[in-house]
Amino acid sequence: MSELFYQKECSSTNDEISQVLLYPHSNFVGLYTFNQTKGRGQYGNSWASRPEENLAYTLAVKTENITLTDFMFNYYTAIAIRNYIANLTQKPVKIKWPNDLILKNKKIAGILIEKKKINGEQYFIIGAGINILQEKFDEISNAGSVFTQTGERLDLKNFTENLHEFLVGKFKHITSESNVLGDFNLNLFRKDEISVFEIGGNRQNGIIRKADEKGEIWIEFEDGLQSFYHKEIKLLY
Repeated sequence: MSELFYQKECSSTNDEISQVLLYPHSNFVGLYTFNQTKGRGQYGNSWASRPEENLAYTLAVKTENITLTDFMFNYYTAIAIRNYIANLTQKPVKIKWPNDLILKNKKIAGILIEKKKINGEQYFIIGAGINILQEKFDEISNAGSVFTQTGERLDLKNFTENLHEFLVGKFKHITSESNVLGDFNLNLFRKDEISVFEIGGNRQNGIIRKADEKGEIWIEFEDGLQSFYHKEIKLLY
């Protein structure tokens, strides 16, 4: 059983999901809005979104039903949302490690996953900000939307309801960790391509080789392979 709630406006769906977790027998509870005023990204970053043009969506999943490690669950979630958008648009969508979605070299979605105990139950709180109809991105040069990258004007409500149903189905039937890792690396943005990275304020060329089961990214430089956690290195694109 799953539930999906709508708010005309809210500060952050990840913060306000606790207010709608009133159904202890529901393993999947979703909340969405098209007007999020204080969206949050990874590690305290903000996620700005224009009202009635984009989606802020959060899905609460009971951790007792998840057999994956936290890192692999993050990967699996990114793969699932990536697959939904790729199937819908029939365009190649890539995952920028660890959990941004890239369509035609522009970021169209960001994912934030937290663990919270609410009403005595432990949950994964999966937040996704997806740019759908927005046309102009004045301050963020690497951002885009489904519309800017494909020319398709999608119906926000239909997009959300179908996404919710798709994700619930995916979380009910989770694949093995080896399959998750393989799928994540198969769709990894700029894998095996020469790219520019920023490390400690310095720029350096390197090649992404893989993401591993510990959540690290492995990059080949002239002096060999090195691994990094998130925020230790920045991919410039």
